[in-house]
Amino acid sequence: MPKPKRKLTAAEKRARRERKKKYMTIFVGGKQKRVPRPPEIEGMPVDEFIARNADPIWLHQNEMWELMSSEYQDEQDGVNGPEGEESP
Repeated sequence: MPKPKRKLTAAEKRARRERKKKYMTIFVGGKQKRVPRPPEIEGMPVDEFIARNADPIWLHQNEMWELMSSEYQDEQDGVNGPEGEESP
């Protein structure tokens, strides 16, 4: 008769929960691999969090011009006017 499984101790459960938070399991070549989870802020990826919450000044200071919204760029185009034309 097989040996019955024992219950995990509180420390083992805690270690397992922390390990699950820190790593995720993926399949590579038909085998399971444990890799670190991508960083998240408030449950969303860091890039998405920055895109939603950063203001244009912060984006400019950190050289993230591709994340600046088109509305902000349209405002800037309207103030300076397109090249070769005068603004009203």
